[in-house]
Amino acid sequence: MPNIKSAKKRVKVTKKKTLINQMHKTALKTAVKKAEAAIAAGDKEASKTAFNAAVKKLDQSVSHGILHKNTAARKKSQLALKLAKLG
Repeated sequence: MPNIKSAKKRVKVTKKKTLINQMHKTALKTAVKKAEAAIAAGDKEASKTAFNAAVKKLDQSVSHGILHKNTAARKKSQLALKLAKLG
């Protein structure tokens, strides 16, 4: 355990930030899984809606610093390809 006041604060801040990042990552993974499930089901309208939601979550995670921009671009590209194959 830290003894210095500023180090104690950093521990508290880090715990809080970690929880927030975990929350964002969980929501992101859920959105991507929903998009993939909708695409696998073959429903075009639901797929487009879920894809747009997943893209929005990916962009938000990049702006929050949770994902690297290239990682998000790759995931969006993969989802777009699956959606395009759906027809």
